[in-house]
Amino acid sequence: MARGEGGETYSAAATFLQPKKISGIDRSLKQRSVRKNLSVCNKLCYAIGGAPYQITGCAIGFFLQIYLLDVAQLDPSSASLILFIGRAWDAVTDPTVGFFISRSKWTKFGRLLPWIICSTPFAVATYFLLWYVPDGNLSEVGKIFWYLIFYCLFQTMQTCFHVPYSALTMFISTDQKERDSATAYRMTVEVLGTVLGTAIQGQIVGGANSPCIHENDINASISTIDINSTQYNSITSITQLKSAYMMAAGVIGGVYILCTIILFAGVQEKEDPHIRKTQKPFSFWKGLKLVMSHGPYVKLIIGFLFTSLAFMLLEGNYALYCSYTLGFPNDFQNILLVIMLSATLTIPFWQWFLTRFGKKTAVYVGISSAVPFLILNVLVKANLIVAYVVSFASGVSVAAAFLLPWSMLPDVVDDFRLKNPDSMGHEAIFYSFYVFFTKFASGVSLGISTLSLDFAGYLTRGCEQPDAVHLTLKMLVSPAPIFLIILGLILFKLYPIDEEIRMKNRKALEDLRDDDQLSQTDTKERCSIV
Repeated sequence: MARGEGGETYSAAATFLQPKKISGIDRSLKQRSVRKNLSVCNKLCYAIGGAPYQITGCAIGFFLQIYLLDVAQLDPSSASLILFIGRAWDAVTDPTVGFFISRSKWTKFGRLLPWIICSTPFAVATYFLLWYVPDGNLSEVGKIFWYLIFYCLFQTMQTCFHVPYSALTMFISTDQKERDSATAYRMTVEVLGTVLGTAIQGQIVGGANSPCIHENDINASISTIDINSTQYNSITSITQLKSAYMMAAGVIGGVYILCTIILFAGVQEKEDPHIRKTQKPFSFWKGLKLVMSHGPYVKLIIGFLFTSLAFMLLEGNYALYCSYTLGFPNDFQNILLVIMLSATLTIPFWQWFLTRFGKKTAVYVGISSAVPFLILNVLVKANLIVAYVVSFASGVSVAAAFLLPWSMLPDVVDDFRLKNPDSMGHEAIFYSFYVFFTKFASGVSLGISTLSLDFAGYLTRGCEQPDAVHLTLKMLVSPAPIFLIILGLILFKLYPIDEEIRMKNRKALEDLRDDDQLSQTDTKERCSIV
């Protein structure tokens, strides 16, 4: 998959881009880099730590909307309120947690790993309660408060896990190639995490799928159904569906804990000696002003903001689209699984592609490749085989959307370090605000899509939906994402860090670290002479 393990194998493109003349200092740095390279085991343990965020995020992204509408039986407007406020809260917590992390002191386990470990049990508990339907005749307002509270609590605990984990990329190695390689491992496992989340949630819930309600029976059904015990028929009940969601939440919670243990056991957080030497105390607002005024960072997050929003909009509505518009209520979980399996298989390809042709080229080719398949998805009449083919092809672009932002963000941080040598330790702010903008946009997209379905006349658990609902779902899974992808790629033209600049930055940082190490060596030699 990723080349460069062991410090000996480099891709042809990386070798071509390296300076031809190698000085004695460069050779010394290369030898030290070989000794300090991450092992495959280290990279795998680091990568596994990214799975919990994707497993839970995938389950929530694909299933929470349909769960709130069809299982908790909330009005679409209520579900929209929960999704919007929950995502908005989640977005606000990212910079807050980033600030506290940046002020955290180093411990014997590091500065970031303690946050990850301490947040895990609370995240698992709140995630489980998010998929629980309260007993009793709880009012609509009571349900809103229940799900809103536990959604916000879970997002807070998840932020305490994910922000330090994302920033950990900068502290597992000081070498760009090693970070890129570890990021490729991480993205592969994270996409596998989405597969696992889709498989666990989809297969368990799909096995207990309750029958729909015919439109003529909806009024009578609503007046007589007790959502805690009444059977829709003699075989399947809404109670069984609730139990299936709770069972899936329990399994995902167990996987979450296991992945955290593996991360803690297999990853060592390392402090960059150059940062430790140059870092000075700073205020949060000063650090935030510096970060947000860094041109490459702003252009990167704006470009990926729109492309990420496109895939989030597709993710949040695809389950409903498959179930109602395409007419595959018993197959949608398998269709989603195909998308994620395809993404998993193509992550190594995109890692090779960005190494061979550059990261900006990979952005244009990888993300734009989704457009023809999004068009085909709504133009072709409902056909299960076509749906699977389109899903597999779409997964190729999803893989690029997963890998590229996290592969390019460390390059921006390195560029900032060189341009602001007296202001270090802002890594958590970089990562937290990137996640902040992405999550806030996601909350807006989910809120708008759910409100759009409400205005279109969405019928909770209806066997058939009005034509306006079908049209709305088509708009949400094709024209809207395509528009956002095109807009994001146009804006991404402004991003200035190409392969030439990236390699210059890498060389400059190596020179700085080499100077620091030589200075420390001279100091030690003088002390020994004295």
